[in-house]
Amino acid sequence: MKFLDQVKVFVRSGNGGSGCVSFRREKFIEFGGPDGGDGGKGGDVILVATSGLNTLIDYRYQQHFKAEGGQGGLGRHKSGRCGKDFVLEVPIGTQVFADDKITLLADLQEEGQKVILLKGGLGGKGNAHFKSSIQRAPRKSTPGETGQELWIWLQLKLIADVGLVGLPNAGKSTFLRTVTSAKPKVADYPFTTLHPQLGVVRIGYDEFILADIPGLIEGASEGIGLGTRFLGHVERCKVLLHLISGSSEDVVQDYQVIRNELRQYDAGLEHKIEIIGLNKCDLLSQEEIMDKMMQLSAVSGAKILPLSAKTGKGTEPILKLLLQITRQEPEEKEC
Repeated sequence: MKFLDQVKVFVRSGNGGSGCVSFRREKFIEFGGPDGGDGGKGGDVILVATSGLNTLIDYRYQQHFKAEGGQGGLGRHKSGRCGKDFVLEVPIGTQVFADDKITLLADLQEEGQKVILLKGGLGGKGNAHFKSSIQRAPRKSTPGETGQELWIWLQLKLIADVGLVGLPNAGKSTFLRTVTSAKPKVADYPFTTLHPQLGVVRIGYDEFILADIPGLIEGASEGIGLGTRFLGHVERCKVLLHLISGSSEDVVQDYQVIRNELRQYDAGLEHKIEIIGLNKCDLLSQEEIMDKMMQLSAVSGAKILPLSAKTGKGTEPILKLLLQITRQEPEEKEC
């Protein structure tokens, strides 16, 4: 299934039904009073988060959604039927923005979370409501309220425990294939991965979700290379695994490029716990590995873990450390 994390749709709630003008008409009852019923309420537009979806592709080709209008009132004090609600099912982690793409209307982060985005119009009043001691046979009723309409943006931000970041060709997709059952495309050229990929890492009876974010480049925080959309997917991750290619001529620069983009994007990304992995160590001598680890340690102040995603060597210690961090209580982790 194709991954789609942003789409614009039009939604409209149902109109309320009109009230009815009617009078009681029965044999031997010469002056039956007003008995017009009320109109039914229009249907609401409701968004529901469901775990069965991980993309917004369903809204790519159908972008207009309208709830049903309420039925008009009937005689004999019969109210019209209420219109059916229109329910849009979206993936967990979907944010709903107004047309300006700035105003946040809803944020669905839990399975089954429900938000009434637009309420349907109320039904009109029948003429039975307007009967009085002066006006015994009113011919007055009110129309139903008009439903609301809105253009909205649906933006999906993946909910994962660990976000996998790094420059293009750092070996992120290979790492994901090695430690999970996910099968992202792997090739020896930049931007092999064009969409975020999710995988479940299982360690004994425990597991956590790993998200492979497409390679970031310099200027990603300003939208270059769709960077802002990619960075949005790591906002909710508990910890970042920053992979750096050991075959790079300047690992320090590679590290600083990503850190700068996280800092510029803000949203608290630079303050997340970060684990640094020096990948592709199967291509390096022991001396080269130690030298590059020391360089990274000096600039980051963090412990550097060597690994080879291709052979799987060194991945187990990293996974155990990531599992330990994801199982920590929120108050014990950095903001």
